[in-house]
Amino acid sequence: MRGTRRTRLCLAGVMAASALVATPAARADERTDGHLTDLVNPFIGTQDEGNTFPGAAVPFGMVQLSPDTGHNTGYDYTQNRVRGFSLVHLSGVGCRIGGDLPVLPTTGDVTQTDYAKYAAGFRHADEAASPGYYRVGLDSGIRAELTATARTGVQRYTFPATGRANVLLNAAQALHRPGGSKVEILDDRTVRTEITGHGFCRDTGPYTVHTITRFSRPFTAYGTWDGPTVTHGARTGGGGAYVRFDTTRDRTVEATTALSYVDADGAAANLRAEGGRSFDAVRRRARGEWERRLATVRVQGGAPALRRTFYSSLYRSFLAPNVGGDADGRYLGWDRRAHRARGFTYYQNWSLWDTYRTQAQLLALLAPHEARDMARSVVQVDEDGGWLPKWGYGPVETNVMSGDPVTPFLTTAYQMGLLKGFEERAYRALRKNADGVPPAGYPGIGREANAEYIARGFAPYVWNRPLAKMGDSDYHHGASVTLEYALADAVLAQMARGLGHRADADRYAARARNYRTVFDPATGFFRPRDASGAFTGTLDPARAPASTRARPGSTSGWSRTTCPAWSA
Repeated sequence: MRGTRRTRLCLAGVMAASALVATPAARADERTDGHLTDLVNPFIGTQDEGNTFPGAAVPFGMVQLSPDTGHNTGYDYTQNRVRGFSLVHLSGVGCRIGGDLPVLPTTGDVTQTDYAKYAAGFRHADEAASPGYYRVGLDSGIRAELTATARTGVQRYTFPATGRANVLLNAAQALHRPGGSKVEILDDRTVRTEITGHGFCRDTGPYTVHTITRFSRPFTAYGTWDGPTVTHGARTGGGGAYVRFDTTRDRTVEATTALSYVDADGAAANLRAEGGRSFDAVRRRARGEWERRLATVRVQGGAPALRRTFYSSLYRSFLAPNVGGDADGRYLGWDRRAHRARGFTYYQNWSLWDTYRTQAQLLALLAPHEARDMARSVVQVDEDGGWLPKWGYGPVETNVMSGDPVTPFLTTAYQMGLLKGFEERAYRALRKNADGVPPAGYPGIGREANAEYIARGFAPYVWNRPLAKMGDSDYHHGASVTLEYALADAVLAQMARGLGHRADADRYAARARNYRTVFDPATGFFRPRDASGAFTGTLDPARAPASTRARPGSTSGWSRTTCPAWSA
């Protein structure tokens, strides 16, 4: 299979509103010169809790340089104050994460250190975005532009001719829960930070990112802050830093910020490898990367709005998973040690429950080289840290969502031929995951309810069961978790049979029939069972679906995760 292969599709039946939450008007930088990037509207989904971001990234890049307006996941189109342009964002997530190192250009004296207070106003009429590029005019008269490489975010700020132009680098505030930070001014062009964060739905983590920012020309003054105290002339601090430029003659300042999850040396190496280019050169290159990605699918027919819907959705399918390793191949493994990927690119950020049904298959078709490296990376998570991921952010497990999504993800890779050469390595990890639970000292929960599922054929629904580890609990979703485990067993049985593990294949195929244990013929619905094995309704009324109604002969409702049965 070739990544350059182009697929032609007819859009006659595509629905314009499909999978889109909000569609702010396309911005003023649009052209009609035939570029596919001009059909992408990055503002789609940036309001009504779509939780997308409009900023600059390249396909699968480690960096997503984008404005944060105060919304918990970054940018909300209904808001009109930007707190900073930060390095890391995930598209469509339901909880806060990322937002590391928000950077904001300002004018005048530096007196505030809380980015909610020094946030800059802006108007959407003076804002535009396209794949790999974002710009906005701030009410202060500053024009901010963003672009990116895989491991760097590049900024260009055009200031008024005031002579007192600042760039604020806030290491202590982000979208995630802060866990400590430090900032160092290394010389008259360079600022380094170390930022520790944790969170994502619950208090998971921690993880650390390292950044280094190199400006295009020397600054004339600088300072740092700790809490609300600004110390002019200081080179180190725990909160953030400001640098100042004289813009009476030269009004433009460019900066490149490199990111690493490994260490400060990794950030510096990424800056050397991907920095040193002008803003316009980086922007052209990012645009070219997106043109090549989008051109893997050519569409014909349909109205312009349908083509825009299609390419805007295709664009977002290439935003994650993300490069997790540095330019030299080093990455931080799930054992919190540095490793080096040899012969493949290491990826991270595994929203597996949300992607195993659709995106995994799409990337296998349109980006097979990257999809293979992604599958290898998931197997590497097990080999480094001891268990397969469930919902992994950076080098940590968040335990968000339910079931066993890693199994259909990797078995899809196997069926698509992406595991060739390490099928048995992947199978060993999947077998361990399917037949047990992670040890108490491991942060992940894996198949948390696996013991009961294997012994009794279902995961019990125990709504008030305390969390054993941070994240979600499979015991809180007994009916759907039983269905998800059974699905995972079914696809693992196919992989086992293909690899010649016949006894395993028979065992998993038999376990896959456990879906029958949560089907209630009296109601025609899949329903949860409690720890005694009895069908039960929703223990927390607030979690019951609005459409729940008891059927004739039924004595209780059913859980929020049930669905109608297609057959008995």
